[in-house]
Amino acid sequence: MTAIPGFTGDANPYAGGDPYADYRTADFPFARYADLADRQLGAAVVAANDEFFAQRENLLLPGPAVFDPERFGHKGKIMDGWETRRRRGSSAEHPWPDADDHDWALVRLGAPGVIRGIVVDTAHFRGNHPQAVSVEGASVPGSPSPGELLGNDVKWTTLVPRTPVGGHAANGFAVSVERRFTHLRVNQHPDGGIARLRVYGEVVPDPEWLAALGTFDVVALENGGRAEDASDLFYSPAANTIRPGRSRKMDDGWETRRRRDRGNDWIRYRLAARAEIRALEIDTAYLKGNSAGWAAVSVRDGANGENGDWREVLPRTRLQPDTNHRFVLPAPVVGTHARVDIHPDGASRACASSAP
Repeated sequence: MTAIPGFTGDANPYAGGDPYADYRTADFPFARYADLADRQLGAAVVAANDEFFAQRENLLLPGPAVFDPERFGHKGKIMDGWETRRRRGSSAEHPWPDADDHDWALVRLGAPGVIRGIVVDTAHFRGNHPQAVSVEGASVPGSPSPGELLGNDVKWTTLVPRTPVGGHAANGFAVSVERRFTHLRVNQHPDGGIARLRVYGEVVPDPEWLAALGTFDVVALENGGRAEDASDLFYSPAANTIRPGRSRKMDDGWETRRRRDRGNDWIRYRLAARAEIRALEIDTAYLKGNSAGWAAVSVRDGANGENGDWREVLPRTRLQPDTNHRFVLPAPVVGTHARVDIHPDGASRACASSAP
């Protein structure tokens, strides 16, 4: 595996123009996984010891952090991130913070899972970023309060040891702990500001909950489904099609570029588990002049091998713009993977398979 670049030290002071022009970042191999700390999945920053300059909730906002050099409030510069006050020592004789002093925030993952990588983004925190960060994970059932998470009976596992980070940079860390986590504790040493937190991994839902539901969406991201590959990712990621809820605007879906050949576009999904599929949904909500014209769905049973035959369960069917299409299969079909073919190109949302 290619080593992940590390960034340290202050960035240059903002000199005007595009604030991202000197932003330090890299391609992280784990970014192909779902963001388990996505607010749309139900993630939240449930507590922090300090948020004097900028509130903790900013950590999980979608999209990159925004910088407005002219925006100030009664506490000082308003930053798009989580920022704590400057730590001080205990006395005039020792005005510096101790080596172990740090600030922390507790994060509830939107979907529990195995974490493959974490990005601590210090965008626009050029000289006020933390000197180092560390991240711990815990697996706690139910809906624990911040007080319960801070209790002595909760076991925290180190995912990212205390590591120096750079200002105005996407600081990425690969994680190799093969365990399911529900909560994180993000520490910044000794203080400072973090713009965004991204937690990439594989969703591992609660099997008891799924069993209690009876019939559920086996391709949904929150239930452990995954968009493995797609023919075209020009406008948007294929994973948009299996995120929670219905679209609220056009870019909530998956849209391909315009085809100028005789081919078609497709997405391949890995289902949450081997399942008996009974029904399908293909939603073109908010997609009007760019919705897919036709769609077909095929299923493959992984028990037959990785290269097993695809079985068509929905023949090529005309789709309507801005419409949720529901199809009950004539008979249940067992499979581990599903593929949606759209003809010839276009956009769609929330292709969902249902199973007992």
